[in-house]
Amino acid sequence: MQRLIPTGDPDRPVTFTEAAEPLPAPHEALVRVEAFAPNRGEIFLLENPRPALLPGKDVAGLVVQAAADGSGPAIGTRVVCHPPLGGWAEYVPVPTDSLAPLPAGIDAIRAAALPLAGITALRLLRAAGTVQGARVLLTGASGGVGHYVTELAADAGAELTAVTATPERGQRLSELGATHVIHDLAEAAGPFDIVFESTGGTAVATALSQLAPGGTMIWFGQASRAPATLDFFDFFTGPENAVIRHFHYAGAPYARDLTTLVRLTETGRLHPELGRVADWSETAEVLVDLRERRIRGKAVLTTGAAR
Repeated sequence: MQRLIPTGDPDRPVTFTEAAEPLPAPHEALVRVEAFAPNRGEIFLLENPRPALLPGKDVAGLVVQAAADGSGPAIGTRVVCHPPLGGWAEYVPVPTDSLAPLPAGIDAIRAAALPLAGITALRLLRAAGTVQGARVLLTGASGGVGHYVTELAADAGAELTAVTATPERGQRLSELGATHVIHDLAEAAGPFDIVFESTGGTAVATALSQLAPGGTMIWFGQASRAPATLDFFDFFTGPENAVIRHFHYAGAPYARDLTTLVRLTETGRLHPELGRVADWSETAEVLVDLRERRIRGKAVLTTGAAR
């Protein structure tokens, strides 16, 4: 089969190679990949790839070999998957606790845009607790996670202020339910009960200063790649009893969350944002455009295997 592997070349970060078809473990189904979606974390890993790196965590396709242990769906089931690695290939083995069946109304392209960003958004909101009636601030709202958080938080009754760099993306966030959209974090009209912070750098201290007493900031990313600096005295003279929580989305099983994302998409309550759809022969160029932020929303690559 064909798969994409890292090159270490920033101008062409992946190339095709021939590989043996993988042999799934007893708890894994073998999925023929129809579409996959790169994530920003994978793009960072490609800058200095470790030996034997096989990227690919957001996948949709068709089960061509059911799990030997009897778990998971039967052959011929269309699925959305979140494997630990290896999804940028014609076939990928996926633990059955990390996939969910797809209904006829959701194609592989939209499905591939769901896993990592959608799971992150669901788990962020669970970590925050009840958001109904809460004042919520979301930085880095233009990305895939930001879109899903906006839509889910608005649906749950939050008063959400979304921070995004461009008016175009701001308009879309308003359509998805954001109560307020701003283009400069300094314009945020706090205090906020909950802050979701994903940009890093100076935004961390600014967002923290916007918390209400007893509020919580959930720090889930550093898209700017700039480290944050916090002043001890500023923090302790700021919001009383404020909390900073570390967050990382990862941790199988994912099937429950994938099933939820599929249901919300099928019922029109969640809308994957597709910034570009291309054949996987264009993966290297798409990865560069994602790195340079020339694509807003999710990029999805198709293998030509869809029927």
